[in-house]
Amino acid sequence: MLSQLTLSNLRNITELSIRPTAGINLIVGDNGSGKTSILEAIHLLSLGRSFRTRSLKNIVQFGQQQLQVIAKVKDNIPVGLQFNLTAGLQIRLNNAPLKKLSELAMQLPLQLIPANCHQFFEQGPRYRRQLLDWGLFHVEPSFNFQWQSYRKVLQQRNSAIRQRKNAEEIQLWDTHLARHGETINAYRQKQLVLLLDQFEQVFPRLCPEFREGTFAIKYRTGWSKDIALDESLRVSIERDRQLGYTRSGCHAADWSFKVNDADPSEIFSRGQQKLFSLALSMAQARITESINHQKSILLLDDISSELDHSHQNNVLTELATLPVQSFITATAIDAKISDEIGLFHVKQGMISDSKS
Repeated sequence: MLSQLTLSNLRNITELSIRPTAGINLIVGDNGSGKTSILEAIHLLSLGRSFRTRSLKNIVQFGQQQLQVIAKVKDNIPVGLQFNLTAGLQIRLNNAPLKKLSELAMQLPLQLIPANCHQFFEQGPRYRRQLLDWGLFHVEPSFNFQWQSYRKVLQQRNSAIRQRKNAEEIQLWDTHLARHGETINAYRQKQLVLLLDQFEQVFPRLCPEFREGTFAIKYRTGWSKDIALDESLRVSIERDRQLGYTRSGCHAADWSFKVNDADPSEIFSRGQQKLFSLALSMAQARITESINHQKSILLLDDISSELDHSHQNNVLTELATLPVQSFITATAIDAKISDEIGLFHVKQGMISDSKS
């Protein structure tokens, strides 16, 4: 959770400082005023990267040499991030240089719902795996070790395949790959049970049209469900050599939803797809808090896009009950604003007035 946020020389923001509330924070302003840049700064602070560009050079204010984002997180711990066009990225946590971005992500569990928030249906299996693994990173202490170990072994096996090693040399990696892969698979299946349970509670409140709906999740491990991973790797070795990479494994996993026994992408409107994405993030936040006792940050860009007055109110009402600190942008808010909500008006990269 952020108790203070200050940024400088980021896009059209020269200098800006806010003290957000612990709950809902609305950031209101015209298009191009700098609203989304505030979300971008928080995302940068949590993950060390932008969600709008691959190159951080693109977000340094024109004519400036560097940008800064400084915040205070739980227990008043300071976090500072600086990107210099020459020196690159530097991050300090509690006044000490940070060596691993995973340490930063652990301090600030963050989920983003961008203005185009239909990735679950449009971006494919990799996005859905990342969405699921975000939750595991924050609730399962050994998940990051298992995933990093799996990736390293997979790289070694693929390297052996590309070097046209014989089958015996390639299969030297199979035992290690299968051990980590089966562990990750078990973690994912357990997490999906928790996710479905929470989603079934949250989504009907956001989208009352589906109050009587039935929901199910289908999970595909990335290899044949009838055999173990080590056996799948063994029987597919010749196919892998022909393809030039390892086909079977948890890196090829995918999962999908059924709503009333139908694909939600085929029955949901754009607004309902947005509420679907929100419900998934809210469900993940509930799981994280219940297991790890950690409050998440939720960034929602452009709440008014695709959502009418009634559904905006549903979102704000649900957020008020969640263990999250939310930052929400809008050009205008149709929903009712309570006194507990922090309200910040942005104009030309500056806070013109605020209520918190």
